[in-house]
Amino acid sequence: MAAPEAWRARSCWFCEVAAATTMEATSREAAPAKSSASGPSAPPALFELCGRAVSAHMGVLESGVWALPGPILQSILPLLNIYYLERIEETALKKGLSTQAIWRRLWDELMKTRPSSLESVTCWRAKFMEAFFSHVLRGTIDVSSDRRLCDQRFSPLLHSSRHVRQLTICNMLQGATELVAEPNRRVLETLASSLHTLKFRHLLFSDVAAQQSLRQLLHQLIHHGAVSQVSLYSWPVPESALFILILTMSAGFWQPGPGGPPCRLCGEASRGRAPSRDEGSLLLGSRRPRRDAAERCAAALMASRRKSEAKQTARAASATRVTRQSTQESLTVGGTDSKREPLPPATSHEAPGTKRPFSAPATTSSASASSSSTSSSKRAPASSAPQPKPLKRFKRAAGKKGARTRQGCGAESEDLYDFVFIVAGEKEDGEEMEIGEVACGALDGSDPSCLGLPALEASQRFRSISTLELFTVPLSTEAALTLCHLLSSWVSLESLTLSYNGLGSNIFRLLDSLRALSVQAGCRLRALHLSDLFSPLPILELTRAIVRALPLLRVLSIRVDHPSQRDNPAVPGNAGPPSNIIGDEEIPENCLEQLEMGFPRGAQPAPLLCSVLKASGSLQQLSLDSATFASPQDFGLVLQTLKEYNLSLKRLSFHDMNLADCQSEVLFLLQNLTLQEITFSFCRLFEKRPAQFLPEMVAAMKGNSTLKGLRLPGNRLGNAGLLALADVFSEDSSSSLCQLDISSNCIKPDGLLEFAKRLERWGRGAFGHLRLFQNWLDQDAVTAREAIRRLRATCHVVSDSWDSSQAFADYVSTM
Repeated sequence: MAAPEAWRARSCWFCEVAAATTMEATSREAAPAKSSASGPSAPPALFELCGRAVSAHMGVLESGVWALPGPILQSILPLLNIYYLERIEETALKKGLSTQAIWRRLWDELMKTRPSSLESVTCWRAKFMEAFFSHVLRGTIDVSSDRRLCDQRFSPLLHSSRHVRQLTICNMLQGATELVAEPNRRVLETLASSLHTLKFRHLLFSDVAAQQSLRQLLHQLIHHGAVSQVSLYSWPVPESALFILILTMSAGFWQPGPGGPPCRLCGEASRGRAPSRDEGSLLLGSRRPRRDAAERCAAALMASRRKSEAKQTARAASATRVTRQSTQESLTVGGTDSKREPLPPATSHEAPGTKRPFSAPATTSSASASSSSTSSSKRAPASSAPQPKPLKRFKRAAGKKGARTRQGCGAESEDLYDFVFIVAGEKEDGEEMEIGEVACGALDGSDPSCLGLPALEASQRFRSISTLELFTVPLSTEAALTLCHLLSSWVSLESLTLSYNGLGSNIFRLLDSLRALSVQAGCRLRALHLSDLFSPLPILELTRAIVRALPLLRVLSIRVDHPSQRDNPAVPGNAGPPSNIIGDEEIPENCLEQLEMGFPRGAQPAPLLCSVLKASGSLQQLSLDSATFASPQDFGLVLQTLKEYNLSLKRLSFHDMNLADCQSEVLFLLQNLTLQEITFSFCRLFEKRPAQFLPEMVAAMKGNSTLKGLRLPGNRLGNAGLLALADVFSEDSSSSLCQLDISSNCIKPDGLLEFAKRLERWGRGAFGHLRLFQNWLDQDAVTAREAIRRLRATCHVVSDSWDSSQAFADYVSTM
C-alpha cells in the first residue's frame, strides 16, 4: 500500500474509533444529571475522548497505535498508562517523539517527591520505573488507585524490574521474602541481570525466615547476577549474624541455610563448570603454601552452621530448655553413647526429605579444668598426636539489644557466636580477652589446622562484588575480625568505603588484612575511603601505613575528626602499634593519583606529609581539609615538595585552613604552571593586607596560562575584591581561566553589576562557569537580575535565592 493510502487508512480507523467514542459519550451525557453550584463542566474534546477509548483498548489496538502518524501519536502518548507508555518508547523515538516530559509529569503527580539538586536525571522513564518497583515491593503505593498504574494485563513488578539498577532494602528486610517467592521467579531473574547496586538502610532485627530469604536473594543477585556494589547505611546496633551473612555472601561464599531449597542455578552451573580462576584457584589452589584468611573464615562459619542445625533440632524435641553446654556434650558423645536418643524428625522450617549435613564432633570445655581433662581422657581415642587447645567463647553482653533471645532466631544468632568462638576467645571471670593473639596468628599465616577448621576445597566460591561501602555501621570485634578475614583474599574488590564504623584498635587488623590482600595475585583494590571519629594512630602515620600496605592504590580518602589518643592495640604484650605497621623507613614508590585528607585539630608534622608526597610521584589531585601547620615555613615546605616531586599534579584543594599568614606561599602556588585547578575554600585569604595582597594575586594569575579553574568560596572577597579580580580578564592578561567560584563572599548586587560591566567593556569571553551561591544578592533583586542577565552573555551563571540576613556577623567583619 502506498504511503498516502496508508495514512488515509490509519486516519479513517482513528476517526471510526473517535466517532464511536463520541456517540457513547453523547448518549451518557443525555441522561439527566444535577449541575453543581459552579455550573456544568465543559465536555471533553473529541480528540481526548478518542484517546481515552484507545488507551482503554490498547490490548486490541496496540499495533495500530504504533503505526499512527507522529502528530496523532504525540497527542495519544499522555493518555496511555505507564505500561503501554513504556512499551511504545522505542516506536516514539523512531518517529522523533520524546516521552521524557510525560514521565517527569508522572513523577511529580504520583511520586510527589523532588529529586535532589545534586542529582542529574538523564532518563525520567528509568527513574520513575525504578521508584515504582520499590514502592510496589514495599506496599507503599496502591496501583488500583490510579488508572495510569492499573492494568490487569501486566505485572507491575515484572514490567518495571528491567529498569531497576539500584535496590534498597530497609528495616526488617521488607521485600526479600516477596522477591524469592515462586510467583516472582521471573522478576528475580530479571533483577539478576539488571541490578547493579544493592543498598541496606536502617536495618532492624529480623527472624530466621527473613534471613533465609535474604540468603537466597543475595545468592541469586550476587553469585548468579550482576550486582557489583553493596552499601550499608545507618545501622546503629547491627545484628551480627545478619551482618556477617551479608559480608560473606558479598565476598562470594555460599552455604544454604537449614531447610533451604536447593539452588536450581547452582545445579545447572555445576555441570561442566570449571573453577573460577580469578578467585577460586587463587584462594584454594594447591600451589599456595597456606589457606587464606577468607577461606578460614568461611570454613568456620560453615562448621558452626552445621553444628547449630543439630542443636536446633535437639531443642525442638525437648520439653524443657536445654543449656548450651549440655547440648554440646550430647552432640559430642553422640557417636559412642548407645543410650542417646535419636534425633527427632525434621522441624517445620526444614523441607521433608532434606538430607542433613554431617556434623563433626565438637570439643567441649567445662568450668573445671580437672574434670574436663578427666572426662575427655575417657572419651578420646588413644593417639600420640597432641590435641589442639579449644578456644574459649565470648560471653554475650547483658543488656544489649543484639544479645537478647528471640523466638525462632536461635540458630542464626548461634551461627555468629560459634563462628566467633573458633577465630577468637575470651577469658572467663572478667579476665582480659585474647582476641588479638588469635587474629594476628590467623592473619600472619599460621597453620589453620591448629584451629580445627574443616577444609574448603570441596566447596565452591562464586562471584563477588567489587564495591563495598559501610556508612555509620559500628563494627564489633567479631564483625571487624570477619571483615578483615574476608578482605585478606577478596581479590575482586576494587573500592572499599569504611565511614564512621568505630574501628578503634581494629584498624591494625584492617591494615594487616589489606597488606595480605595486596600480595595476592590479581588484587584489584584501587580505591579506599576511610573516615572515623577517632583513630589510635595520628592521621599522617595512618596514611603512611596504608600507602605502605597498598602500593597499588590509586585513590585514598582518609578523615579523622578528633586527635589521636595513641590507643594501644588489643594485642597482649604490645606496648604500642606493631612495628610492621609503624616504621621510620622510607615509603616505597606508590601509584596514588588522588589523595584526600581531613585532619583533626592540632598542628601536623609537615615532614610526615612530605614523605607521603615524595613517594606519590603519580599524584594528580590533592585535597587537604582543616590542615594546620606549626608555621608558614612548614606549609611552604609542603608546597615546595609538591613542586619538586609531584609534577603530574593538576588539582589542588585547601578547605578550612587559616592561610592569612601564608600569602607568599599562595602566590607561589598561583605561579605554578602545572596546576589546572586550585581551590581555597574558607581559608581566610584576604583577612590581612587585602589592599596589597589582591593586586599581587591578580598579577600572578594574569601571567598563568595553564590555570583553568579557581575556587574561592568563603574568603570574604567583598565588592572591592571582586572588582580587583575582574582585572584577570583584561586585554593584557594571558590567563585562560574558565571556571570561577565566588560563593559565600559577601558580594552585593551593585558590585556584581559593576563586575559584569567591566567584562563587557573588555569584550572578551571571560569564562565558562560562574558560581554565586550564598551571596547578598537579595538586598537589591532588580540590580541582581540585571547583573546576572549581563553575565549570562559571557558565561554560565549558577546562583540561588539565599537569605543574607543570616550572615550579619560576616557583614560586620567586612565593614
